[in-house]
This record gives sequence, structure tokens and C-alpha cells, in this order.
Amino acid sequence: MEAFFYAYFYPEMDFSTLGYVGLCLAGFLSSTILPMNSEGVLVVLLTQDFDPWTCLIVATVGNSLGGLTNYWIGSFGKTAWLKRFGVSTARLQQLEQRVHKYGYWLAFFSWVPFIGDPLTIALGYFRVSFPRVVGLMVFGKFLRYALLIWFVR
Repeated sequence: MEAFFYAYFYPEMDFSTLGYVGLCLAGFLSSTILPMNSEGVLVVLLTQDFDPWTCLIVATVGNSLGGLTNYWIGSFGKTAWLKRFGVSTARLQQLEQRVHKYGYWLAFFSWVPFIGDPLTIALGYFRVSFPRVVGLMVFGKFLRYALLIWFVR
């Protein structure tokens, strides 16, 4: 029963037992629409004396791959699907104008909880420049993990 409690309420504990692989997997899953916490896994690994630079790179790679998966999923989106969910043409045009107004700079904020995942999906849906999205997404995620490591260390 105790193992179930920890697995349910502290999922980062299970991922941390996998070391760097668990960190990469947690980073990937937390960057998709699944409710996951990669920061907890990172902190646990740092307290277990894992190398901070390796943790930084592994977490950034996993989290960025998850964000790119969202971008890829968004690129398959169809206007008809959104209309089926009640999104009007006017609302869709408004969203498109906002995304193109701020463009690929939105990718920098893909690390922000709750809004980062929909942002990356929208960037893919509106086909914002892939190389720029990748660059800013990776930079934002790297910076977030670097600051977390700096505060924990």
C-alpha cells in the first residue's frame, strides 16, 4: 500500500530511480498534455549527487522533444475539427493573428505551466517557422532548468 501511495502522489520518485533515462522521460511527458512534473525528478536526482550539467542537458532534451511532439500534433490540425468543437471562424482568425503577431517568440514560453503545451500545439497548427520555434523552445526550456539547478545547488 505504501508503494502505491508514493507512486500515485509522488510520481517523480519512480522516474528518479531510472536516473537520467527517467529524467528524460519525465521531461518528455511533462511537456505533453499529460500532467507530469519533471522539476521534481530533477531535484531528486540533484539531491542524489547526479551531475548537474548532465541533468541540465537530459532534462532539456526530453522536455524539448515533448514540445516538438506537440508542435507536430498541432501541424495535423484541421479547421473543420476546431469548428466541430465550437470554435468560430472569427475566433480562429483572431487566434491566427495573435500567433502570427508574436510568432515564433511564443515558443520561448513553451516551458510555462498550463499555457506552454497549447502554445506549442498552436504554433504547429498555424505552421510557424519550425527552425525558429525549435531554437527558442530549446533556449526557454534550457534556461528554466538552468535556473532551477542554480537555485537548488
